[in-house]
Amino acid sequence: PGGYLWAILEPVAGIALLSMVFSVVMRSPALGTNFPYFFATGLLPFMFYTAISGQIAGSIKYSRALLGYPAVTFMDALLARFLLNALTQLLVLAIVVGGIVTIFNLHPILDWSSILLGLAMLVSLTLSVGVLNCYLISSFPLWERLWAVFNRPMFILSGVLFIPEVVPARFREYFMLNPVAHITSQIRKGFFVTYDAVYVSPVYVFIISLALGIFGM
Repeated sequence: PGGYLWAILEPVAGIALLSMVFSVVMRSPALGTNFPYFFATGLLPFMFYTAISGQIAGSIKYSRALLGYPAVTFMDALLARFLLNALTQLLVLAIVVGGIVTIFNLHPILDWSSILLGLAMLVSLTLSVGVLNCYLISSFPLWERLWAVFNRPMFILSGVLFIPEVVPARFREYFMLNPVAHITSQIRKGFFVTYDAVYVSPVYVFIISLALGIFGM
């Protein structure tokens, strides 16, 4: 019930809950002064990654009946799931962030080159992880359960709740091994003009995406 409404309601509810909880214990977020705006710029890219990589991973199983037709290849199944859900999530990101800016009367200065670079990093990693997991789940069904277990700490380790600059120096090097942390910081750099994101390496993310994508194919 609700259909596509949940694509918007789910992240809105998550952002609202995070904002209420953290506004009680903190005077201001790590960047800016608006909690919903800060959490939206981290949570929405993270949800893009987790939701779409999972949907791509299950695309062969989801479209198995269609693959019986000679004209339909596994690439059709992968790309169809990716394009539909990526366009949906990008639209949700625009609606939710635009709604927050309007409701709270914010006047952000956007760096579109940083936002587009962050989205390119996000799309490449999401697609490559989804393709690799699609192969692994198709070949080793147990991998689906194992991946769910490995993926649980990702919400904490992806920089949704904080920025890498606040992580203690002795842990930061390990924290930045996670490519999703680079992506959330790069996207936030585009939404917060004063944020430099000095620890982000787009090359690192693209190299990992290329390697995972090649193994997946």
